[in-house]
Amino acid sequence: MLNYAPGARVEIRDELWIVRRVERSSDGGLALLCDGISELVRDRSAWFLTELEGEVRLLDPALTELVPDKSPQYRDTLLYLGTLLRRNIPNDDKVHLASRAVMRLKQYQLVPVTQGLRQPRTRILIADSVGLGKTLEAGMLATELIQRGRGKRILVVSQKSMLTQFQKEFWTRFTIPLVRLDSVGLARVRNRIPANHNPFNFYDRTIISMDTLKSNLEYRNYLSNAWWDIIIIDECHKVSNKSSSTTTSLLTRLARLLATRSDTLIMLSATPHDGSARSFASLMNLLDPTAIGDPDNFDQDDYRDKGLVVRRFRKDIQQEAGADFPERALFEHRIQASPAEEAAYRALLEIPFTQRGEQRSGRPQELQRIATQKWLFSSPASAILSAENRIKQLSKRESPTSAERAEIEAQQRYLKAVNNITAPQFTKYQQLLQLLSGGQHAWGGNDAKDRLVIFSERIETLKWLGEQLPKDLRIKAKQIEILHGGMSDTDQQEIVDRFGRLDDPIRLLLCSDVASEGLNLHYFCHRLIHFDLPWSLMTFQQRNGRIDRFGQTQQPIIHWFATETSVEQIKGDLRILEILIRKEDQAYRNLGDPTVFLKAHDKEKEEEQVQELMSSEESAEQIEKKLDQNAEKAQQEGGEEWWMDLFQDSSTQQKEEEPEEVIRQDIVRFFDSDWSFAKAALEALNDPDPIAQWSSDEASQAITITAPKDLQTRLRQIPVEARSPEDQYTLTTQIALMDKALDQARQAKSGSETWPDKNYLWPQHPVMEWLLDRLESHFGRHAAPVVRSNKLEPGEVAFVLMAIIPNRKGQPLMVEWQVARQLSGQDFALESFKSLVDRLGLKAKAIPSRGEENIPTALQQALPSAIEVMNQFMIGQQKEFSSELKTKLEKTLASLKELQDKQLKQLELQLEQSREVETSKTRKRQHRTQEIGRVFDDYRNWVENTMQTEPVPFIQVLAAFCHPDA
Repeated sequence: MLNYAPGARVEIRDELWIVRRVERSSDGGLALLCDGISELVRDRSAWFLTELEGEVRLLDPALTELVPDKSPQYRDTLLYLGTLLRRNIPNDDKVHLASRAVMRLKQYQLVPVTQGLRQPRTRILIADSVGLGKTLEAGMLATELIQRGRGKRILVVSQKSMLTQFQKEFWTRFTIPLVRLDSVGLARVRNRIPANHNPFNFYDRTIISMDTLKSNLEYRNYLSNAWWDIIIIDECHKVSNKSSSTTTSLLTRLARLLATRSDTLIMLSATPHDGSARSFASLMNLLDPTAIGDPDNFDQDDYRDKGLVVRRFRKDIQQEAGADFPERALFEHRIQASPAEEAAYRALLEIPFTQRGEQRSGRPQELQRIATQKWLFSSPASAILSAENRIKQLSKRESPTSAERAEIEAQQRYLKAVNNITAPQFTKYQQLLQLLSGGQHAWGGNDAKDRLVIFSERIETLKWLGEQLPKDLRIKAKQIEILHGGMSDTDQQEIVDRFGRLDDPIRLLLCSDVASEGLNLHYFCHRLIHFDLPWSLMTFQQRNGRIDRFGQTQQPIIHWFATETSVEQIKGDLRILEILIRKEDQAYRNLGDPTVFLKAHDKEKEEEQVQELMSSEESAEQIEKKLDQNAEKAQQEGGEEWWMDLFQDSSTQQKEEEPEEVIRQDIVRFFDSDWSFAKAALEALNDPDPIAQWSSDEASQAITITAPKDLQTRLRQIPVEARSPEDQYTLTTQIALMDKALDQARQAKSGSETWPDKNYLWPQHPVMEWLLDRLESHFGRHAAPVVRSNKLEPGEVAFVLMAIIPNRKGQPLMVEWQVARQLSGQDFALESFKSLVDRLGLKAKAIPSRGEENIPTALQQALPSAIEVMNQFMIGQQKEFSSELKTKLEKTLASLKELQDKQLKQLELQLEQSREVETSKTRKRQHRTQEIGRVFDDYRNWVENTMQTEPVPFIQVLAAFCHPDA
């Protein structure tokens, strides 16, 4: 009945270890991942090969030494049992801890968590719309996996501008520490680890930008030699195999590599597809390579039941979100073009654009005109740059053609006309000044809690605004900052961080579209202005999502400008942009997804479509009718055409569940709160010899601790900015105090002060994990405490036993707590642990203790019989549980066989239709058949190891109870 399993205690090299993970090794034995618990190896992890070790002694539960608990009111026993309750969570689909994170929990946020936990292998795309809180949902799922022993090593891949934000969210809300590997962080890491060491192996939990991985060959190579429990890819649409690309991009190849380096893959994107089957299939195959065999030929049955995607829109959660997601107000401002602007429009239409030295009328001419027009619609500054660059390009040629000379002359006239659009003649800018200076939307930049974001696509426009606005608004230059993609990763992160701090002088943030994805700009900001209109509905929605998002405390106020002109062709093009914005607002209020209008599902494709519409001969009214028809058809087909069925199938079941059905309530709690537990733990560990200086405050439910050396070592993993230079940390269980600390941090001036000065006290914090490790070995090696209770019958004995049934990967699938109870003269029988707790009234400070040291001989002698009863019970439980899993396994394997046969059939159909010679077909058939076989064999092995249990349970004696007179 002895078995290596997670939670088992083993003696290796004369030290005591806890088995955390069990894998089969290539030498026929087992590889054991163990955490040290005896003094010499405490806080160390190591792998041991059973075939190489002289002796790996599994501690027999029947030989557990029963020891007295002399602590007041049996405090140490309750701490020990409470520790094991926290440490041993089964791999079920219930939410055990994440619902208690520092956030205002909504039911819709539980859906991706439970859906991910229900999968045999957690691989999920969280594709909620802009602003719904995908980062929080990823943090909740990661928390649950960590609690199950499936999240020790984590890698997050994000945009460079979001590294600090993502890192801060994971730490402050979930106490998940991530080492930030930006340009500064990489240098810091290099100074701390030995040369040629893999930083991904040196740190368990890291966050890095995809740009760094793309540009740094060394770090790309490190990926191949590292393994994680969880990988999170943010803004994952950037790594999909774009339908417009004929080759596989470096980002896509990196994502494919990452997908093989972890059991769990969580991908986040508000725009999960670009409208093509191939692009969508590439993301699905990152999650599950067995899902789709032919990316150009598949249907919903290939992936319908795999639960790979969750997608909701604002309209789906609006009623539940309530005040945490106030509805936006969108304002249009109509402006009559000035004479200088009208002249520039006419000069633009007179340019005879050339292609390869010739001037060709028709579509090429129109597309060039529209591309130039886009710069002019932004600002005169950007139009000047565009014209100067075009003139320079044409003038560089040794002998320009007559057509090119004609274009140069026209470009120069156009440049002169644009130069005449000075600030007073630039009507959109004057309207901006009027908007900010008076009326109901007046903004003076004096209130630190009322900040402003202005978006423009062109950096030259941002620079011009950055120079002009301080003079005209009479604000200081330091109150304006520009954020664009050409800046370094650290500069981008610093500006975003500063904009979210109350005491920072920034009042106005000028942003290019690099800031349109993912960033939280809603702290102290509810105003946003589109200085120029994006030619993409998706970009417009994502810009708005920077302030119009979950957690916004004020109504988002969003402005955009519509220019009126007498130049008919320009008027028609501007009218198309106005129609697009109105369609986005229609989608916001009724449809959910604005992409239903253009049906492009990709920013660049949407912009190309807008250019095509402008170059067509259709009127604005005809174009609007066509867009409405697209939306009506999409609604009739399910909202998002063929892929919408996937999203609906993946989340309908969970939407109907109530939180109490999803969140697992504590069955047994000996302490009123994590604060009282931590306080009692520190009292126990400091008795008789102090291990740390600490204090507590009941009013704030806070613990303040000065970290001793072994805890300091653990805390090196937390973000640098969150560390205390004095190694002193204050932790509180009160979410309200954590929210207040977060608010105060946003009011800080600089540096580490921008991170909250308090930490969240709950089981996942490194300080609490340190306490749990200490408590787990508090009674010594292979020992269990004895409790005497006068609520037991005379002669009655009871043993609290825990049994774990792991799968072949060493993950605990079933954790069972039972009490083997024996009345005088009778055989042992089992009762539930909760029944014993209720019967004896086991609660902190509620159990009288006489501090006796003697252990009844009969109690120790009865232990083997109690173990045998538990063993027989668990063998029966294992058979029943294994039978249920076998049914699921057979169904899963049958589904895999069906998918594999379908992919092989698709392969034969493709080869039949191919005109290649037979030798080439044979070669392709052999290569592709082997590839399909390898993918499915790997997945089958993974499923079998995950869903098949070990035949023998691991049993641990946790405590013994007897009558005081025994």
